[in-house]
Amino acid sequence: MQQLQGIDVALIAHGTLPDQRACERSYEVACRELELNIGTVLSLLTILGNRFERARGGTIAVLSSVAGDRGRQSNYVYGAAKGAITLILQGMRNRLHESGVRVVTIKLGRVDTPMTASFEKGLTWAQPAAVAPMICRAIERGKDVAYVPGYWRIIMLVLRAIPEAWFKRLRL
Repeated sequence: MQQLQGIDVALIAHGTLPDQRACERSYEVACRELELNIGTVLSLLTILGNRFERARGGTIAVLSSVAGDRGRQSNYVYGAAKGAITLILQGMRNRLHESGVRVVTIKLGRVDTPMTASFEKGLTWAQPAAVAPMICRAIERGKDVAYVPGYWRIIMLVLRAIPEAWFKRLRL
């Protein structure tokens, strides 16, 4: 593609936050949200991955989410989409490693953006101005996976360690 000539770093920051209740009521709504959050990102990843592989270098970074680390009743369709993206990126990272292409997964925690405007904000929320430099550092360092802000790595470590029998009783 002519438009991609000269690009050596691509950041995909794309997705929607679906209404979980609407997804629970309608298979069609859930599928549309999965297509928006997985299919459209995968289409970009395919184009970029092939282009960078031919060029034998470059960096693809994608904003995923900590929501993909553990299925929760409050947003499991969104979490499933972000979990799928995380696994796709893991596979691409493995595939493209030999060609010198870096694939960076950035797992965002809660960020106060227009997408989350209706949410009540608390202690674990971050501001975009604080998160942006962290994203840039993760890309510059070529990390495979970066939790942004970093404290989410610990939070998710704890949440993933909770046995399913207990976890399903939590109101998360």
